[in-house]
Amino acid sequence: MGAMKTPGVYIVEKSAFPNSAVEVATAVPVFIGYTEKSVNGGKSLKNKPWRITSLAEYHQYFGGAPTSKFKIEKIEPATEGVPETDFIVKDSAYSLQQTTQHYTFYYNMLMFFCNGGGPCFIISVGNYEEEIEKEKLESIIEELKKEQEPTMLIIPEAVCLKAEDCFALQQTTMKHCGMDMRNRIAILDVYNGFKPRNHPDGDCIASFREGIGKNFLDFSVAYYPWLNTSIVQDRDLSFENIEDPKSLAEVIREEHGIKADATSPVNEELKKLDDISVIDSSEKGILNKTLAMLSPTFNTIIAEMKKKLNLLPPAAAMAGVYTMVDNTRGVWKAPANVSVAGVIAPVINITHEQQEDLNVTILGKSINAIRPFIGEGTIVWGARTLDGNSLDWRYINVRRTILMLEESIKLAAKAFVFENNTANTWITVKGMIDNFLTGIWKRGGLAGSSPADAFEVHIGLGDTMTPEDILEGIMRITVLVALIRPAEFIEITFQQQMQKS
Repeated sequence: MGAMKTPGVYIVEKSAFPNSAVEVATAVPVFIGYTEKSVNGGKSLKNKPWRITSLAEYHQYFGGAPTSKFKIEKIEPATEGVPETDFIVKDSAYSLQQTTQHYTFYYNMLMFFCNGGGPCFIISVGNYEEEIEKEKLESIIEELKKEQEPTMLIIPEAVCLKAEDCFALQQTTMKHCGMDMRNRIAILDVYNGFKPRNHPDGDCIASFREGIGKNFLDFSVAYYPWLNTSIVQDRDLSFENIEDPKSLAEVIREEHGIKADATSPVNEELKKLDDISVIDSSEKGILNKTLAMLSPTFNTIIAEMKKKLNLLPPAAAMAGVYTMVDNTRGVWKAPANVSVAGVIAPVINITHEQQEDLNVTILGKSINAIRPFIGEGTIVWGARTLDGNSLDWRYINVRRTILMLEESIKLAAKAFVFENNTANTWITVKGMIDNFLTGIWKRGGLAGSSPADAFEVHIGLGDTMTPEDILEGIMRITVLVALIRPAEFIEITFQQQMQKS
């Protein structure tokens, strides 16, 4: 208050309570990929981080699913190097090959919201007419430096690139999280994670560990294997997903043993596939239902297309799991031993012995397993960062809890920038942090039977600061916290004792 120069009554208000620190959001992922559109009210959203809170908002701003086209190829099963056989008609083997670019971003977003996802940022780098390119996905990461809210970074379509491009993009993602921002983690997908480790093409886990390098592992997480999901349904596919409907008609004729010029009710329907451009939309729906009734092979083709589209990497689903666990239990709860929704089964059933090398390795690059358990469904069975040999940052919930505490206290401390660097200010700052950490401890976020066991806050001259620090305008605060680590290994000892009665 200024000097009193005029006689009168002056009111002086004093704050009775210290400033409070507010817990920042912990589950706000940002997704980068290709969408059907990127428009808001006629203005382009391309290459701009845009916050949404629901799948309905995603549809509003970014559209829907891509139109996938498949080619039916007749193959000889005994020939080396041919595509895998997808279905057989009498004595002929066929494969289904996707001819359009394999855009998976939309399906990954469905998995995110299916597993409890909420507010997130979307960055569209292109539409379904553009090629998936590393340069576009990588260059936009620079824009994320302007956004402080995101806590996770996922690029689902990185695995659609070539192996070397995928690993380079993942290294850039890890650098962004671990060096540039240090307030978010990268959830990575294992390249070719749908293949078993003994596949003739090589061990996908070994390739992944080698490809991502060794930097910023404590800010990164990975899961294996990929998932067979139930996102794409039969109703989403039809004969229109076949690039050349005439080839479909030939396959069904072979199934029924009729020629192209035969006169029969079945062939009359198949002739409509010769030129589907003259069929209106209502007739296409009827024709699709007719083919489903007439031809078991047609239903098999639809099922195979659905299976190929439903093969998805797990990173986006895990972002949804993180959100669900954070909202129900807290960020300090390890996001493991929980079900993954929208999943039929993992592509590969990992055994207990096979998981040993994934979880604990001399390289320290721990890969979390997703495994099916009888009567429980598909369960996340791992909670480690890629820095699996670090006692500090081994567990995901430890890293994410620290990020939450750091960001919350950092934002609260901004109120004291340029305040007097004196004991009164130190007491106020200490009280603010004490109150915040006490609230976290009461909710179960810190270990210890009392607040004194759970955390310590140090600030002051002779404690954290020297006289030179005061002269240079530096206020140093030291916060010690006892974080909660998961019971990853439970050992139960049994021993016989003497009969007592």
